[in-house]
Amino acid sequence: METPIVRHIPATAVARSARARVVSLIGPTTVASGVIWGILQPWRLTFLHPRGQGFWWLVLEPPLLLATVGVIFALVVARPLLSDLEAHDAAPR
Repeated sequence: METPIVRHIPATAVARSARARVVSLIGPTTVASGVIWGILQPWRLTFLHPRGQGFWWLVLEPPLLLATVGVIFALVVARPLLSDLEAHDAAPR
């Protein structure tokens, strides 16, 4: 008895346009800049020293907001935009 474990998937090279690469890098770049900002200016992150700070003060910190915006952009904006760009590039001219 022989069971194939590996499926053969046709190898097709997907060439992305420069616009698609730029759009796909905006989200991760924004998240990375928020993390770097938090590392370079740790006094801005009040959850490291939350003396007398309320919930919203701890959540709405600029480096955390920047990283959150990057994640939201990558998931909500970039994915549909990339599919539209791929459909536009694949359309016959």
